[in-house]
Amino acid sequence: MRPFIVVVAGGTASGKTTIAHHAATLLGATVIGHDRYYRDVDDPQNHDFDHPDSLETSLLVHHIDALHQGRAVELPVYDFATHSRRNIAETVHPRPVMVVEGILTLADPGVAQRADLAVFVHADDDVRLARRIRRDVAERGRTWDDVIRQWLSTVRPAHLRHVAPCRDNVALVLDGEATTVSQADRLVAEVNARRASR
Repeated sequence: MRPFIVVVAGGTASGKTTIAHHAATLLGATVIGHDRYYRDVDDPQNHDFDHPDSLETSLLVHHIDALHQGRAVELPVYDFATHSRRNIAETVHPRPVMVVEGILTLADPGVAQRADLAVFVHADDDVRLARRIRRDVAERGRTWDDVIRQWLSTVRPAHLRHVAPCRDNVALVLDGEATTVSQADRLVAEVNARRASR
C-alpha cells in the first residue's frame, strides 16, 4: 500500500514541528522537514527566507513522489549556521505514514495536492514571536534585534501573504498553544481514521 502523506503547515514557531514529530513517533512515521530544502544563501542579512522561492520545493515534490512509489530518497541536510546545504544526505525509506512539515508546505500546490491529510497549526502572533526570539537567540546565534528586524521585514508579511491563507484549505486545524500531547493525539486519531477508511 502506498504511504499515507500528512502535510503539516503553520506559522513560524507555531508548534507544528514539535507536534509533527510527536505524532510521527506515535505513528511510526517518518518526518520530512521543508527546512531541509532551503537554497544556499550568500548574503543572509538581506535574504528573504520566508518567500516560497527560498526553498527548492520541486525537489521535495520529487522526493514525495519517489517515496509514494516505494523508492528510498536522499534528503538534503541544511546548516542554518552557514546558510547552506552540507555535503551529506540522509537516506529515508518509505513508511506507511510520511509527515511533511514546514511553514510553506501547503503554499505550494504540488505539495498540497499530494496530501492525504492537510493540517494547519495555529498560534497567535505574539506567542509565535516570543518563541521565535527564544529559539533563534539560543539555537541560531542571533540577537533580539536581528530576530525582530527579520520578523517585521519578511516573516510577518510572508505569513500574511503565503501561510495564513492555507488555513482555509485544510481538513484539520490544531492549536499550537495547547499541549503537544493533546494536539499530537488529535492528529494521530485523524490519520488512523482516514487510513482505516481508505
